[in-house]
Amino acid sequence: MNPAVTNIVVMLVMMQVSRRLDLEDPTILLYVRAAYLGCQAIALAVYLLVRVKINAKNDLTTLKYVEPANPLGGESEPKAVITTVKEYDLKQIDTLIKGVFSGMAMMGVMHVYMKYTNPLVMQSVSSVKSALEANIVKIHLFGTPATGDLKRPFKAAAGFMSAFTGGAGDVITDKQSVESAEVSGRGGIKED
Repeated sequence: MNPAVTNIVVMLVMMQVSRRLDLEDPTILLYVRAAYLGCQAIALAVYLLVRVKINAKNDLTTLKYVEPANPLGGESEPKAVITTVKEYDLKQIDTLIKGVFSGMAMMGVMHVYMKYTNPLVMQSVSSVKSALEANIVKIHLFGTPATGDLKRPFKAAAGFMSAFTGGAGDVITDKQSVESAEVSGRGGIKED
């Protein structure tokens, strides 16, 4: 099933659950907070388990690709990247881990300072769902072959900001583009 559709279904269900809960009751609010933190802990545990599996696998296969230029970041030319599968996967999982902490920080501001409680209910399940649907988790935890949509480097998900970048959000992996980017001034950057 499409993750966008399941996100909508999960949000609608969790909205109905949050409406039925008496979030003014301190006991129920304590359980909602505990459920939110528990779901965040599960998502982090999944990511850390995948991180351990990546390090254990130690795949040092060379991976070359061209990152598109980001006009909003002041970049005018695409950048060639030469890395290993292990380093690429570790970078992906670190980004996901940072995303969990960023979401928790935002939720902390919304809940503690702004006194919103409904987002705790709605965001609790979505973090676990996102963790289980991540490409890197599918490869390392569920053993799905890295082909098709799971082929590295992963395609960037179309988002709100992709409209401003002119659709130039996907990495390029064809040999001619990689070689031309390596020859240009910004090419051949080795990521550690």
